[in-house]
Amino acid sequence: MPENFENAAENMVSGIMDAIADKLPKHKSVRFSEEGSISSQAKKLFGGDKSVHHILGGGKSADVLLWRNKKISSSVLGSATAAWVFFEWLDYHFLTIISFLLVLGMAVQFGWSSFAGMLNGSSSNVPRVELPEELFANIGAAIGSQVNKFLGSLQDISCGRDLKQFLMVIAGFVVVSFIGSWFNLISVIYIGFVSAHTLPVIYEKYHDQIDEVLYNMLGLIGSQYQKLDKGVLSKIPKGSLKFKKSQ
Repeated sequence: MPENFENAAENMVSGIMDAIADKLPKHKSVRFSEEGSISSQAKKLFGGDKSVHHILGGGKSADVLLWRNKKISSSVLGSATAAWVFFEWLDYHFLTIISFLLVLGMAVQFGWSSFAGMLNGSSSNVPRVELPEELFANIGAAIGSQVNKFLGSLQDISCGRDLKQFLMVIAGFVVVSFIGSWFNLISVIYIGFVSAHTLPVIYEKYHDQIDEVLYNMLGLIGSQYQKLDKGVLSKIPKGSLKFKKSQ
């Protein structure tokens, strides 16, 4: 049964990708170079000849995202789904669950120490749960480093005078704002978590079809941008830019 389900899922995804590729028109602007296939050209766009595992950073985290060990990946995704169901569908609150877990832990320790003293005649040393301080320091340093990189990249885009890249980033934030108005923060985090555990492995299996679809979409976007450039952007006066260059 699992093998039949997996084969059916692969056939369904392959059919969807073929249908999308057939419906998209084949623009000449898709061909960025005369030599090489679409897949080889897409590799230059998505990290050269590097594998998906290498792009994701390698190591155990990439193994989990690419389902190298199905038991670990399914357990991680199942735990995230259970947490989302608790918070979103059952209307549990984070503080309620934390309080319940603390009460349960204290009750187990109380029963352990009490029954051990009754059976042995002396109080038993209950093992203590202690989290290393280095764990929190490393987590804080990692989060701070990623936040600084993100803010630095935004500043580079804002000051780089690349109008196309600037507009693409603005459009991305507008899309994120619309998604945030449809879902709450927990649902957005869960959607991102599920996407991180499904999209990479789908791309690894069907990268040829996905590359073709992406290049056709890039061709459509490129043709529309050329029309916008010829009709609107090229008519914007550039006297201020020439003044800055003269200085």
